[in-house]
Amino acid sequence: MNTTRINEFQAAENRGEDLYKFLKSLVPYISSSNGCISCELLRNSDTPGHYVIIEKWDSVQDHKNSVETFPKEEMQKGMTLIANPPRGGYFSE
Repeated sequence: MNTTRINEFQAAENRGEDLYKFLKSLVPYISSSNGCISCELLRNSDTPGHYVIIEKWDSVQDHKNSVETFPKEEMQKGMTLIANPPRGGYFSE
């Protein structure tokens, strides 16, 4: 069964554009991962520096596999751009 992963990010102070660029750089990686149906990055219109990534996957396991293969050092760099730990969850119809 298909699943949707929704991830929320809040930029650290004065790092909103940097975080957006970082998250945008992830979209091609995510989109080309095995089992990914689609991936979309959105900015919150009311809250500067607040972003969501909406991913559709063939399965939860496909998403988990893609996360395991992403370079850890790149993710550590991205973590310096956020104010709080990212939030996320899996959703289905």
